[in-house]
Amino acid sequence: MFMTIRNFSDIKSLLLSNIGVKQTIVKNTFWLAIAEGFTRFLKLFLIIYVARILGATEYGKFTFALAFISLFIVFSHLGISAIATRELSREKGGEKEYPAILSLKIVLSIGTLILILIGSFFITTDPLIQKVIWILAIYFLIIDFTEIIYVIFRARQKMEYESFAKILQAVFITAAGFFIILNFPSVENLSYGYLFASLISLIFVLLFFHFKIFHFTLFWNTSIWKKFLGMSWPIALVGIFGVIYGYIDSIMMGHWGQITETGWYNAAAKVAAVTSVPMILISQSFYPVLSKFFKESKEKLQRIWNYQMELMIILAVPIVVGGITLASKIIDFIYDPSYNRSILAFQILVVMAGLVFLCHPFNQLLIAVNQQKKFFWISLIGAIVNITLNLILIPRYSLYGAAITTVITYFILLILFIIFTKRFTPINPLKVKFLGIGFLSLFSGLVMYFVISLPKIYNLNVLISVLVGALIYFATLLILRTMLKFSIKVFRQQKLT
Repeated sequence: MFMTIRNFSDIKSLLLSNIGVKQTIVKNTFWLAIAEGFTRFLKLFLIIYVARILGATEYGKFTFALAFISLFIVFSHLGISAIATRELSREKGGEKEYPAILSLKIVLSIGTLILILIGSFFITTDPLIQKVIWILAIYFLIIDFTEIIYVIFRARQKMEYESFAKILQAVFITAAGFFIILNFPSVENLSYGYLFASLISLIFVLLFFHFKIFHFTLFWNTSIWKKFLGMSWPIALVGIFGVIYGYIDSIMMGHWGQITETGWYNAAAKVAAVTSVPMILISQSFYPVLSKFFKESKEKLQRIWNYQMELMIILAVPIVVGGITLASKIIDFIYDPSYNRSILAFQILVVMAGLVFLCHPFNQLLIAVNQQKKFFWISLIGAIVNITLNLILIPRYSLYGAAITTVITYFILLILFIIFTKRFTPINPLKVKFLGIGFLSLFSGLVMYFVISLPKIYNLNVLISVLVGALIYFATLLILRTMLKFSIKVFRQQKLT
């Protein structure tokens, strides 16, 4: 335990104060879990109704517009948020440069909006889709602007504030989305609803930020801009490559007239993305600590990174096994029969989700130890592979070709991450203990598979099947780890005697 809980004051300290490294990680993970769980649930709930009411074709138009905008949105931040979090978490005096970072963010956002407006005329001739792109571009830039506000929260390791802001934002967007889709259902009206809700939530967040955290001021200092852009450009290019292998498939399908297939593909992708919530929570809590220990202690850095990697392995296995096994029930539960083509796509994409879990500790580490340029080369290779395979496989296999391409891309990325981490960081990524954790997790996943495949379990409500599978997996893993530790202890005692 991190501290003894005796009264309400102790609980308050545990959840709102930074007492020690482990407690701070747990505290931040708790608040981010509340925020991500709540916001992801609301947004998924909304998207389910949007997909059902609009249908696959109209939903495909909406997701095509989102994918196109996502291809440009990286230019609105250029990796500055990650670098600012890293620098401010190391030195509190760095906060004096924060107003200049805010002003840079505004300039980049305006430039990005201009790029999106120009690009919309080349990607489609449909005037409705063009208009939706314009509206959602402003919405995206508003949402992205809040990320620069979260930098202070993360640097100070006060993720509870970020949690409150994200929940508020999700409530406004979900409420507006449901009001529009139930009363004035159309792609254009839904886009206006998203935009209006994001503006209202931004006003509330800015007021809280200005009066409680940091006075909102702008400081136009090009030397500070050059400093942060000089450090962040590799991450910016990584971000560009990341959105390429994250969204280029949807853009290609939409551009080639496969709008309905784009709807099916993104329906599966949205569900697969929900499985990444634990990874996001854990990563956001670990990143400031990794940056701090890189300066202070290489031993602590290795120990913390090992802990993060173990958690990722343990979580990735049940998501992949359970997702593949229950894919049909999951898609049928969330959508209607018109989305049955999404089932196979989801089974493929959930493998990608597992690979993302394993990749993320590596890319986070490279940034934390000032090796973002190596991250750039890895992402460049991934982007080239992704574009090439999409050009080959999408015309032949449509959404399934896009899904297979994504899996192959992340598998190659994982191999490259291991090689680059071994060579360019103080971390040893090939620990024997990871093989042990992997074996125990795979065995536990196999037990879970046999249990949830039983007709009596499989035919239950999908939520119950998922819960049973999770309980079986973690119970089996706990028993196996306990038995292994006991066996090692006995072996060592016998060796000593």
